[in-house]
Amino acid sequence: MAEIVPELPALRMEQDPIHRHKDVLAHTIAVVAKTPDDVVVRLAALFHDIGKPRTRSFEHGEVTFRHHEAVGARMTRKRLTALSFDEQTVDDVSELVRLSGRFKGYAAGWSDAAVRRYARDAGPLLGRLNQLVRSDCTTRNLQREADLHRQIDDLERRIAELAEAERRAAERPQIDGGAVMAHLGLAPGPDVGRALAWLLELKRSEGELPPDELLARLDDWWAQNGA
Repeated sequence: MAEIVPELPALRMEQDPIHRHKDVLAHTIAVVAKTPDDVVVRLAALFHDIGKPRTRSFEHGEVTFRHHEAVGARMTRKRLTALSFDEQTVDDVSELVRLSGRFKGYAAGWSDAAVRRYARDAGPLLGRLNQLVRSDCTTRNLQREADLHRQIDDLERRIAELAEAERRAAERPQIDGGAVMAHLGLAPGPDVGRALAWLLELKRSEGELPPDELLARLDDWWAQNGA
């Protein structure tokens, strides 16, 4: 491994009696062992902490690895390119390494905007990023592990709910307010809004209808619900 991926043996960083942290190499091996059968996720797990040796710092009596994900992403890209991986794999793995720490802090409470940002930044890698986050829990504390998985479940639920809300908010009725006013002989006002809301629900439940049928249905609705 020292010849193929020399960055990996470097993860076995020396310890001292004061500034202690987990054995990053042992942690990395454990994370890889928990990944699904997906070469992109497994490579991301192998490289997700690769930047820690270069970013280790001792401040205020503790060990820090600030920005190790960004540093690790650059190192990952360089190493995978040298190993002749295809461009898409290099791009995906490097991006997963860069995003691997984004989930930290979710338990403290994320706004809807933060959840949207997480999903937007991950893009098509969202599912793989969440798999990597799940694998990156190697604690022996079963309660802590269960808590982490519940948090990821909650994040995935919120992402799905927000996506559905945005999809519904972006929907439009089959015809617009101008067409409704022209067909029913209405002036601008709440009746037009009620008609558009009904038309939107009709589209959601039955899909797009032929124009003649749609206008006939609108006439029937107006006859029963008009002012």
